[in-house]
Amino acid sequence: MLIIQIAGGLGNQMQQYAVYTKLRGMGKDVRLDLSWFDPSVQKNMLAPREFELSMFEGVDYTECTAEERDSFLKQGMIANVTGKMLKKLGLRDEANPKVFSEKEMYHPEIFELEDRYIKGYFACQKYYDDIMGELWEKYTFPAHSDPDLHTRNMALVERMEKETSVSVHIRRGDYLDPSNVEILGNIATEEYYQGAMDYFSVKDPDTHFYIFTSDHEYAREKFSDESKYTIVDWNSGRNSVQDLMLMSHCKGNICANSTFSFWGARLNRRPDKTVIRTYKMRNNQPVNPDIMHDYWKGWILMDEKGSII
Repeated sequence: MLIIQIAGGLGNQMQQYAVYTKLRGMGKDVRLDLSWFDPSVQKNMLAPREFELSMFEGVDYTECTAEERDSFLKQGMIANVTGKMLKKLGLRDEANPKVFSEKEMYHPEIFELEDRYIKGYFACQKYYDDIMGELWEKYTFPAHSDPDLHTRNMALVERMEKETSVSVHIRRGDYLDPSNVEILGNIATEEYYQGAMDYFSVKDPDTHFYIFTSDHEYAREKFSDESKYTIVDWNSGRNSVQDLMLMSHCKGNICANSTFSFWGARLNRRPDKTVIRTYKMRNNQPVNPDIMHDYWKGWILMDEKGSII
């Protein structure tokens, strides 16, 4: 049996579920652990999260029991303590044998694992690029809870499909916190966004950009020309998933270093789509052009200076 921990925001949950789907399709006995969302855990979080995968109409899964989870984690804890004792004696050099934790951008060995508890965010496109068709069917968007806003979104979809539309996701908010800037900051810079928008505008001067961000004040100041930009600011809370739906209907997608961005592009079924993403995801994660192009096939990689890699 394999158990995958579901944790983090919606984008991360979708990536973990994508790996779950891939492993299940390989015939593995794989289950999800949702205990990270227990109130007892979330009360200690700076940014509490909810389990949101269930909002997608096509998502189905088997949840592990507490006993199944403990059979990995408690045995692993015991084995880890024993391993440390043996290591001190020079007889063993082995980490917790029951838990697999993501450490690299891509772990091909994950598909060979047996009897493991798996932890990670699995942002790399290579994990599930070959099953995107199946994921499109599973990640079926619900309607907006407000009928009037649902109508507004559908009208925007119709417009996006007819014109040269490009989504621009700008992640600010928590990314501006001093504790996050060192790792996540200065990647999706203003130069990056300008370079990405220039790429589309050169191809078609009539390109219309749809701005998605939680910092609406910044967006209104930066993108005030309504003939060129539309700021989408009415999908909030659990209805934020509607932003993903709208992004998926654009001809082009400009992503932040954010998993939410990535899913807006991944769920885009248009055969003529063009996707630009940041070259780096995190400042503490080494990147190599050849490897990145292999991990993100078909995506345009752009650095913080607005240059294509």
